Amino acid sequence: MSRLRELLAEAAESLSRAGVSSPQVDAEELAAHLLGVSRTQLRFTEAAADFPGRYRDLVAQRARRIPLQHLVGSAAFGPIEVQVGPGVFIPRPETESLYAWAAGQLAPHATIVELCAGSAALAIALSRHEPTARVTAIEVDVDALLYTRRNAAGTRVEVVQADVTSPDLLTELNGAVDLIVANPPYIPEDAELEPEVARHDPPQALFAGPDGLAIIAPIVIAAGRLLAPGGAIGIEHDDSNGGGTRELFTASGLFDEVVQRHDLAGRPRFVTARRKIAAS
Repeated sequence: MSRLRELLAEAAESLSRAGVSSPQVDAEELAAHLLGVSRTQLRFTEAAADFPGRYRDLVAQRARRIPLQHLVGSAAFGPIEVQVGPGVFIPRPETESLYAWAAGQLAPHATIVELCAGSAALAIALSRHEPTARVTAIEVDVDALLYTRRNAAGTRVEVVQADVTSPDLLTELNGAVDLIVANPPYIPEDAELEPEVARHDPPQALFAGPDGLAIIAPIVIAAGRLLAPGGAIGIEHDDSNGGGTRELFTASGLFDEVVQRHDLAGRPRFVTARRKIAAS
């Protein structure tokens, strides 16, 4: 066994003992990051003399449940990679199901808004998918906004600092938006979370009142005002409040085609709806 393989096995065992859910993958990702190669190239890579010490230091940080993405400085999301770090929510693989749905809704020159953008992963991925689209990413938190702007730099995504619960949100786009996507704070405030989330994701990006609907409710109201007739919205929610999210859309009387969608693991993950052509 090569020295690098020994170190990978040692790291995976250490991370497993620490309760990390994907110890082998994380061990390989950390090594690949330090060596400047992809995971698939590890087997063909020789480690420098100073690698073991640097690698063990990084593994020890991961064993303390510091998120992998914070240690490597980025997170993969669909077709893109975004920079992340303390102060911004790390995009999750399950949100790629929302991206896949949204990409299927796009037409040329669509007007798209991502609410609670954080890293702007959804906005940037959708802008890449449909280069003619006008895409706006909305974020209010100043720390998260650093990453929103950093990731959107050099793209066609416009970044706006604004509160998604404000009745004055994007009034200039009233009735003109074709697609809204949102992965807002939606976790009920008494929920138990993994250490990586509880200690390192910003609380303001996680929690949304006792039922997790405190931000989703005003987003539904805003969507009714912003969307063009026939425009669509997809909004992620907690496993426990899909029914509550659907009810908010239905009770507004402004939406048709209110549908519960699931992620690749089969969990209820997001709700989609379409603005009625003529509100009743």
